[in-house]
Amino acid sequence: MVLSEAMKTAFSRRGPDIVTEELAAVLSKSGSFEFKPLFEVLHTNLRARNAASGGEEMLRLRAYEKLQALVHQGIVTKTDKKYKGVASALGKFLATAAELNAKFAAGIQSRTPVHAEAAAKVSAAKEEAVESKTSASITPPKGSKIAKAKLPVRKTKKGLGQEGQEGGEAAA
Repeated sequence: MVLSEAMKTAFSRRGPDIVTEELAAVLSKSGSFEFKPLFEVLHTNLRARNAASGGEEMLRLRAYEKLQALVHQGIVTKTDKKYKGVASALGKFLATAAELNAKFAAGIQSRTPVHAEAAAKVSAAKEEAVESKTSASITPPKGSKIAKAKLPVRKTKKGLGQEGQEGGEAAA
């Protein structure tokens, strides 16, 4: 089955991360927030945009995870239990998010040349592996260390299975 070009690009990139964008928008306003009031504002904004799906508790977990990621990246600072956005970092983040949203809306989800080269290397490695499986023998060359190595062989005791069966019958 051949997929059309529109279907291929539809799955090549996930949509914009609305939760992170909304967190950044709320934190770009002056002031600092504790998580509970921040989440209430976030949840109200997402419900107004009809983007709050999956239940309130699940959204709370996702929002907390996204907030911690923003703190780790240095976009948001955490002092005691209050979160405050770093103005310069939030400006860059929101500009990048707007650019990605514009590309996503326009349907331009092409891979960068770096990704294209990596994909070409992976496909070449897969082809090489298939060719080597069909043409290579399982035995190593005679001069290799693997051919010279002797592995210990574990010997089994004869009749051990019968003793186990007799013991099992006696216990029953």
